[in-house]
Amino acid sequence: MRIRRNPWVLYTALLPFILLVRYSDGGIFRWAGYNILFYFASPLLLVRLLGFKPAELGVKVGKEEGYKWALVLFLLTIPLSLYGTTVPSMRNYYPIFEYSGWGDFFFKELAVGVIMFSHEAFYRGIILFPLARKKEWLGILAQDIPYALVHIGKPGIEVPYSFVAGIVFAKIDLKSGSFLPSFLLHWFGSVLFDILCVLL
Repeated sequence: MRIRRNPWVLYTALLPFILLVRYSDGGIFRWAGYNILFYFASPLLLVRLLGFKPAELGVKVGKEEGYKWALVLFLLTIPLSLYGTTVPSMRNYYPIFEYSGWGDFFFKELAVGVIMFSHEAFYRGIILFPLARKKEWLGILAQDIPYALVHIGKPGIEVPYSFVAGIVFAKIDLKSGSFLPSFLLHWFGSVLFDILCVLL
């Protein structure tokens, strides 16, 4: 079997990184460090060793179309976020960090941004693009199933929601050729929801 530039070899080699992140612990900043190490930096090294270029895996700015869709979807999810604040399990879980004031709150949201950047780079970039180039829906499902599974342990509604979101995120990123639209949509949506949970 050809190893270099084989998307299945890359996919199989990436799966242990999911477990490394899943079972890491510590505060929000340490968790952000684990995420950037195991979901971005180390996978990029592996990508290079297997002969892929980062730009082939969505690690670039990409096309404007994906960002337009991300903005539209962000606006459409505002009512959903407002509804989410009425679900006790969601409101009790978020934000995922303790904070001492608004300055501390927004500083920790930057750490959440690092976590979400790493997640989107890993699932909607490094995993998605090489497989989707072979067959789009194969790539979408290959990244979406483990992405949904890592939400087990969070409020129950998040597992099906993350599965649907993972498909939507993948589609807009494939339109853009970059994982950045889904990162911005994911992060801004998360910050908005955290603020709503605090204020409402």
